[in-house]
Amino acid sequence: MTALFGQIAFVVWRESTEAILIVGILQGWLAHQAGAKAATARSFLWTGVAAGLGGALLLAGIILFLESLLDGERADYFQIGMAALAALLILQMVVWMHRQGRGLKRDLEHGAERALTAGNWVGLFLLTAVAVMREGSETVIFLYGLLASARQTTLPGTLAAVAAGFAFAAISYWLIHIAAKRFPWAVFFRVSEILLLFLAGSLLITALDRAIGLELVPPLSGAVWDTSWLLDDTGRLGGLVANMTGYRARPELATILAYAIYWIAVLALLRSPRPHRTQPCP
Repeated sequence: MTALFGQIAFVVWRESTEAILIVGILQGWLAHQAGAKAATARSFLWTGVAAGLGGALLLAGIILFLESLLDGERADYFQIGMAALAALLILQMVVWMHRQGRGLKRDLEHGAERALTAGNWVGLFLLTAVAVMREGSETVIFLYGLLASARQTTLPGTLAAVAAGFAFAAISYWLIHIAAKRFPWAVFFRVSEILLLFLAGSLLITALDRAIGLELVPPLSGAVWDTSWLLDDTGRLGGLVANMTGYRARPELATILAYAIYWIAVLALLRSPRPHRTQPCP
């Protein structure tokens, strides 16, 4: 549970930090505006936050409902698919932030300014709700993928990890707020993106392992090498590394190929040129 605790706390921390930053940017901009329009805008802002959180919780309920309709191998297939989807969404999110993150603050403030000037409260509501729901929905899918790929889970441990992630996010936002001009936050987010990419690779390999176990995918070979003498992926330290990175001490050829293709795709996407015009957040 220790490795899973770290994974859950990290995902909740990273996604919650982004959501808090988005709301903080909009709230900070509105704090510098005066008049009745600004007060109305703030009420729509927080209504949008509540709607976004509600949408994410609704998605969680839908996923759990769909899982409850499945049993046996069909449930296994669903969990494998969700783990793979979580990996792909993490990759997509990191690539988007890598390309568009620098203009995020400007885009949010411009959107809020247009809504405030035109009195378009529905627009401000949607801007906030969509942004928060995107982060919340990603968190739901990531967490389901992690829990579906875990060998053993407990509700108290999962809730504790989620709470820890939220607490770390609040602390991170406070640090960002008081040290924005002195701390290299670009480095901070780059490091977290690298960790997310390793976590996505781990989810992908775990999904592949389960697919091989169900004979959906051939392993292509036996163990190509054995590094368990150096770091056993069933041990405490090795298990933590395996859960966070996708490391396998005795990988089969299919695992090696999948991991190599994944990182080749990551490097290709991150090195592709940034678009000249900022695109809307997916």
